[in-house]
Amino acid sequence: MTKKKIEKPRREFTRHQLSQWQRQKRRQRIVFGIGISIIVAVLGIMGAGWYISQYQPLQQTVIRVNDTEFNMNYYIKMLKYYGEGYSPDEVVRVIEQVELIRQGAMKLGVTVSDSEVDDELKERDPPLSKDYRDLVRAEMLISKLRDGYFEQQVPLSAEQRHIMAMFLESESQAAEVRARLESGEDFGKLAEELSLENLSRSESGDLGWRPRGILPVTMGTSILEEYAFSSEVGVLSQPIYDEAKFKRLGYWLIEVLEMEEESEEAHVQAILLGSEEEAQSAKARLEAGEDFAALAEELSQHYYSKENRGDLDWLPPGVMSPAFDEFVFDSEVKLETISEPVRDEVAVTKGGYWLLKVLEKEDNRKISDDDRDLLKVKALDEWGNSLWDDPENEIESYLNSETKAWAIERL
Repeated sequence: MTKKKIEKPRREFTRHQLSQWQRQKRRQRIVFGIGISIIVAVLGIMGAGWYISQYQPLQQTVIRVNDTEFNMNYYIKMLKYYGEGYSPDEVVRVIEQVELIRQGAMKLGVTVSDSEVDDELKERDPPLSKDYRDLVRAEMLISKLRDGYFEQQVPLSAEQRHIMAMFLESESQAAEVRARLESGEDFGKLAEELSLENLSRSESGDLGWRPRGILPVTMGTSILEEYAFSSEVGVLSQPIYDEAKFKRLGYWLIEVLEMEEESEEAHVQAILLGSEEEAQSAKARLEAGEDFAALAEELSQHYYSKENRGDLDWLPPGVMSPAFDEFVFDSEVKLETISEPVRDEVAVTKGGYWLLKVLEKEDNRKISDDDRDLLKVKALDEWGNSLWDDPENEIESYLNSETKAWAIERL
């Protein structure tokens, strides 16, 4: 038998209670509305602050190359891509160069499609995001320019010279070696033994057949090409001075001022010269009474000793080269006595003398594949540099030290 459901008596509100309840609801709605308004206002202020301080600067144009503009966000992405290997100024230069190449290549009719760039981005290991498509496009354009456009600019054959060369430390040494060559000694053997330039030493002096434009690239000097294309076959040159060519050899004049045996440190002043001949001349001037500091400032090829007028301060073993340490920390070294020239095959100095000889010449010889590749790269490089000098190209950077610092902090 089912039980009857007992209904609870309905609660009856008085008119006063209903009025009070309605007033309470209104107050709650007002409070809620005020709360929402405050939250919206705060979020609005925060959003405006974020927009002004963070978003808006990212959209500002910082670099312009002709009609193409790059904003701060793009610049920061490039800073991230190049990392610590490039300074902020160098990254600006890269962005400008990449865009100049794109625009210049377009004028030559050389382009890379978006689909080609997308495919290349996927092929990278690891794949690159689309943030770096401009850089990849520039790389692909350079390859197309080199192997397409500039391939047509480099001839298959040209006037060439077969040249021998060696690089020596001083005029007196070069004169002595020249006399030995004139008496019949072999150029290749002497170059392999004595040359201070890597390629001429490793190739026993034989630089092979070369067209114009190659020797300045491979040797880092125009002197060899100038001689090769102006001299007669079989004529051995007089010593030819090259003031800018670097070599792995120097000579120290060293004076140990004080020695601290307990800490194994020495207070040293020194001058680095480019040849034994120069070192002997400088030593003679010091012995004649000239000031060590003044002579170091005038002659030294070691940056620190030149800037500090010869004074290297207190040095422990291992800071300088083995040859330098061998003299300074010799137990029998005499304090306040200028050394004889100390030969150092680790030190880098510049200046020396070439001996050159043209073995053969041809007016129209086929250019080797390696030399053609070098000529294509040289032509491409000259074209790229010319874009900067083109008065039609307008390049502007709006970055300053403050905005660069902001970009680095943001990164």
